Amino acid sequence: MIRFEIGVADLAASRFAFSPLDETVMAIRLLAEPGKSAVNAPWVRLAQAELASRPQPLGRLWPLLINGLPYYPEFLIPAPAVRCPAFDTELDRLRATPAEAVRASLGRVFGGVTWPASAVELAARPAPSLAEIAAELAGFHDRLIAPYWQRMRAVLDADVAYRGGLLADGGARALLHDLHSDLHWDEGVLTITEPDPRFHEVMLGPDGVVIMPSVFGWPDVSVRKQTSTQTTLHYPARGAATVWYADGGAGADPDPGAAATAELLGAVRARLLSALRSPATTTALARGFGVTPGAVSQHLAVLHRAGLADRIRAGRTVLYQATDLGLALLDPPSHRRDAAPS
Repeated sequence: MIRFEIGVADLAASRFAFSPLDETVMAIRLLAEPGKSAVNAPWVRLAQAELASRPQPLGRLWPLLINGLPYYPEFLIPAPAVRCPAFDTELDRLRATPAEAVRASLGRVFGGVTWPASAVELAARPAPSLAEIAAELAGFHDRLIAPYWQRMRAVLDADVAYRGGLLADGGARALLHDLHSDLHWDEGVLTITEPDPRFHEVMLGPDGVVIMPSVFGWPDVSVRKQTSTQTTLHYPARGAATVWYADGGAGADPDPGAAATAELLGAVRARLLSALRSPATTTALARGFGVTPGAVSQHLAVLHRAGLADRIRAGRTVLYQATDLGLALLDPPSHRRDAAPS
């Protein structure tokens, strides 16, 4: 069990954020355990094929992340300073990590084992080693995360909007209880149930907790046990699997209900509704379909009036997403994989 206390001041300072750097690091870790995250299996297949055709250098980073230990150096993912920082901004923060913070984190992770060569080099020469690690992260991100980031961001934005509704309706208790089945909050104490039989007390960083939905972190909930930045709490984003659906997903299976839905709604609106399994903006949909935003808006208005699509505001952005009725129309019982044979 992992346990940490959240006082009134900590709770008041806590906020939501998500991070392209965080997702990049988690994606790299997923490649070491490709069967761990079923919802991200389409991306794993795509990434494995891409890397088989042209390997991506990760010699500095891989031994730090994939080391047979339950933890990795926390400075590789600093707590986001804003809701969604730019990837380059996060790399700048990584490169600027103070030498003493680098060495302290390496000591916590590798203190009781033989250090990998890249950790030894990092401790001896922090600044140039961090620059090389940042370059490896940038190369991986550009090839295997950036092409899907807008779809990922839409899912993460929609999740944060949903959590804001929970907070408005039921307060912090409702919000925290809904994040994950292994996460429990009672009388100012958060606990996370995990397979590790040992007990861990989290040392909170400054200024509350940064609560972070994640696509590549699915299905786990996790927290940094000690950090030089704010404490981060990761949980699986709602709808993470929809990032890889057809009409923009990476190697997704064909939509089983597409033909029947097209007969009812027309081909264009059926394709739009299928794309809205994953939240999306009008602009992103127009770009993906090769039509004008005005044309997409007209179709979205019809889907919204029919109760097949919801509008969700995330900051200045309006996201559209299929409702439960819309999803039922896309996936009728006769097309479901688990439907009983007649």
